[in-house]
Amino acid sequence: MGARAGEIAGHEPRAVQKALALLEAVAQLGSGATARDIAAHAGIPQATAYRLLNLLTADGYLVRIADLSGFALGRRTRQLAGAEAPDSVDHHAVLEELREQVRFGVHLASFAGGRVRLIDRDPDHELSGENTIAAHLHASAIGKILLASRPDLVPPSLRRVTSRTITDIAALQGELDAVRHTGSAREVDEVRVGRSAVAVPVHDAQNAVVGCLAAIGKTGRLAVDDPELTDLLRSCAARVSGRVPA
Repeated sequence: MGARAGEIAGHEPRAVQKALALLEAVAQLGSGATARDIAAHAGIPQATAYRLLNLLTADGYLVRIADLSGFALGRRTRQLAGAEAPDSVDHHAVLEELREQVRFGVHLASFAGGRVRLIDRDPDHELSGENTIAAHLHASAIGKILLASRPDLVPPSLRRVTSRTITDIAALQGELDAVRHTGSAREVDEVRVGRSAVAVPVHDAQNAVVGCLAAIGKTGRLAVDDPELTDLLRSCAARVSGRVPA
């Protein structure tokens, strides 16, 4: 006998549990996780996972990253996560204002524990290569902000990620000096060919650097020397100061 209107069919609670497990897996694996990795992490058969991932994407709880190689949390999931966190809602509202003014992805990162962790990703400009940014700080504008504030984290040798990546320690130190002097960092084709970024620091109440705000877009469209863009980032960073986990 079928379920009456308004009742939950016997198999539906399990489907809900599996969908939530998939969302949790994406949150833990980070932006760009593949369907196969998500399914394995959640312990769900691939065929079932693929079907549920497509449903979650269609409903806005997940999004496909730009190159379609993986998934990231969508706007509706972030809205749910922020419902019990007023401070997160506040800083997210500030970021949304900035995102309406620029045509590039705007991402907020935390430097808690000396590591880069994206805590507010732009839902309309998903960021691939997040693990590379975290692992090779010298190659990204986000990482350079962290290294400028924490020289002890500069590695003894620098890996080449692309042909444009800085691999000379003296050259990197010169760039980090410029970051400290100007209060902004740049990146052109250093993590991914065809991608550029500008980042500015975010401070806590004691003026310590606890994170950064970055605009990331296609090389040639995003001008890393655009003072208007940098000023917008600085203004937004000042407004979210004190809201980034230290």
